[in-house]
Amino acid sequence: MARSKISLDWKFLLLAPVPLLWCLANYSGGLQKLENALMEVRYRVRGEIDAPVKIAYVNVDTRALQALGERPWNREKFGFAAQALIEHGHARAVGFDFVFSALARSELVDPKREMQGNLSFGRVIKNCPNIVLGVQYTTGQAVTQQDAIRSFPLLRRGFSDRTKNDIPEMPQYPLVGPTWGRVGLIDVDYDYGGDEVQRWVPLFAHTVNPTLLHLSLALVLVDLGLDEQSVRISDDHIDLVRPDGRAVVHIPLTERQLLEANWFAPWGSFNDLHTSLADVLIANEQLESPDERARAQAQRYFAGFQDAIVLVGPTDSLLQDLAPTPFDRRPVPKVGVHGNLVKTIRSGLFLHHTPPSVDLLLTVGLTLVVSFLWIIGGAKGLRSKLTAVLLLVAFVYFALTFFRDYHLVVPLAAPLGGAFSTSFIALIWQVIKEEKQKGRIKGMFGTYLSPELVNRMVESNQDPQLGGHEEIITAYFSDIQSFSTFSEKMTAARLVELMNEYLTACTDIIQEEGGTLDKYIGDAVVAMFGAPITLPDHAYRACVSTLRVQQQIGELREKWKGETDRWPDIVFKLRARLGLNTGPAIIGNMGSRSRFSYTMMGDNVNLAARMESGAKSWGVYIMCTEATKQHCEHHGGDRIVFRPLGRIVVMGRSQPVPVYEVTGLKENVTAQTRECLGLFEQGLTKYYGRDWDGARQLFRQSAELEPLIPGKAPGVKTSPSLVYVAICEQYEHKPPPENWDGAYVMTEK
Repeated sequence: MARSKISLDWKFLLLAPVPLLWCLANYSGGLQKLENALMEVRYRVRGEIDAPVKIAYVNVDTRALQALGERPWNREKFGFAAQALIEHGHARAVGFDFVFSALARSELVDPKREMQGNLSFGRVIKNCPNIVLGVQYTTGQAVTQQDAIRSFPLLRRGFSDRTKNDIPEMPQYPLVGPTWGRVGLIDVDYDYGGDEVQRWVPLFAHTVNPTLLHLSLALVLVDLGLDEQSVRISDDHIDLVRPDGRAVVHIPLTERQLLEANWFAPWGSFNDLHTSLADVLIANEQLESPDERARAQAQRYFAGFQDAIVLVGPTDSLLQDLAPTPFDRRPVPKVGVHGNLVKTIRSGLFLHHTPPSVDLLLTVGLTLVVSFLWIIGGAKGLRSKLTAVLLLVAFVYFALTFFRDYHLVVPLAAPLGGAFSTSFIALIWQVIKEEKQKGRIKGMFGTYLSPELVNRMVESNQDPQLGGHEEIITAYFSDIQSFSTFSEKMTAARLVELMNEYLTACTDIIQEEGGTLDKYIGDAVVAMFGAPITLPDHAYRACVSTLRVQQQIGELREKWKGETDRWPDIVFKLRARLGLNTGPAIIGNMGSRSRFSYTMMGDNVNLAARMESGAKSWGVYIMCTEATKQHCEHHGGDRIVFRPLGRIVVMGRSQPVPVYEVTGLKENVTAQTRECLGLFEQGLTKYYGRDWDGARQLFRQSAELEPLIPGKAPGVKTSPSLVYVAICEQYEHKPPPENWDGAYVMTEK
């Protein structure tokens, strides 16, 4: 069994640096935005997931702002709300996602009232150690210099000396004192995330005293009943340790400080509790109401906060604390990042990224395999390309599955980018290579086969097979008159030169009219019209070709006359006879299994050959059958002028065949020729009526008007009129039998 060959150009290995460039772009952060977009795809495909901790969001929205009034907000109300959530709602912790700063204040606020509110809130904080206030690095005074921007002490940026690091903006005294009150960082490392989505947060900041923890981590400590002394910070992880030394939470770190948030749900999810700070304040007042129904309603309201970690944060758009999330394309309150961080730490469902070495292996490996499959040619080309597509689909599927089931982030941007770009470049390279190869094939075989057949062979990408099919075509045969005399009077080299010029002229015309060269047999040209390229008007094209060939031969004779030193006189009289027939024939590759040719076979092909050889007997140089004439008139109208020559019985056939001379194009036929054709047809009528003398007289008249008259036209020895004059004289002396039907029986091929 023959094996199919795999076509592969090893020069494609020069594309190997392309995936390496994608790896370099990935490591340098050039693909961060694209990878972030693909992270959002991962989240949306995965969907929401449950968390072992209850999160409640108390929103500082429009209604809450109306209740709080001018800044600084009446912090006594925050104290009332926090105390109610803890004492009546039994919340496990309450965190504030904004800084109660001393910098932002309005002149409309009474300073005494402001101080009373601060003292009231401070007493609540002192009595409720499970309240965590936010601190943030922002514009203000710094440790090292005055009126500077406080720089977050990121370890990845070299802020390792805590004595030189800035301190964040702290809550206004007396909300938090030196020995009481908890604080938590609310900063996000946007530079590491690369876009507006809050992805990475620093879990701590080393300052002069002490090390400050992130708000989410501080809330987790409160939830677990631990303090800051339970935090063990290492280069690549943080452990939360109980007093007995047992680690209860192991938090992996990136860049020695950062944690990537695993987003559990979009903002507004039913898995979380959302309410307004205004509703908390109203419910708190209802607890003191004399109306028992109002008190019961307030108690039911606060019951929803039981065992919840509460986050109080700004949600009104005027506060400009909004950002998109992996689930939310439109900006939503940033306080959601702290809730998802708490869920991430408490659940232990941390996001893990594949190591750089694995990323490199995936990018290079996937690219090379997909590119290799994509550029395979030959019989397996389509199958290999389909395999490449399925491999890419499988890679994306498994990447999404690993994220969904194991929270493992397998890179997509670099591997897919490398695979697609390398395959695209390789495909362009392959197309250019194949086009060059096709051009080479056409150049080599176009001298042997018709351009249409070469194109079909190249485009099919299949090896030629033995076999044929039936097709209606017009067969074309031509032969040089008295060619044996040329061979006697010319050297072989000069004869070849003459034939090459003659055959080139004939072949060019045939192919220009859409015909397909079948073969050369010495001086003979065999061609077909209508195969392998279907041509509805193939008979008309064949007739036009014969007329153009005869015109071109006339021009060649004039050219050769100007080269008398090169050619004998016989060349100046060169004429060719052409025969046409239209009908069904077998078309295909015929021959042996090792060598065959695209050709035509059948009775109609043989009849076309008889038209060429029989043209000599009738004194014409283009003869066709009635089938060709009718097919030509059906598709070409009356643009071709035909002369009926009668009915003949060719060698090898018993039935008479009406034959015609292809006289010329309508616009080129002269008035003299038309008069000749009219007299000739009148003579045929008398000929079929057995009026030999009357027919002979008419044929003699038409003989004087023939387009080609012997003795005047070079190489012409007779004409149709003179042939019929001789036949009439023959029948005068020896009439045909009584049952004669007007057919003339040819005795020669």
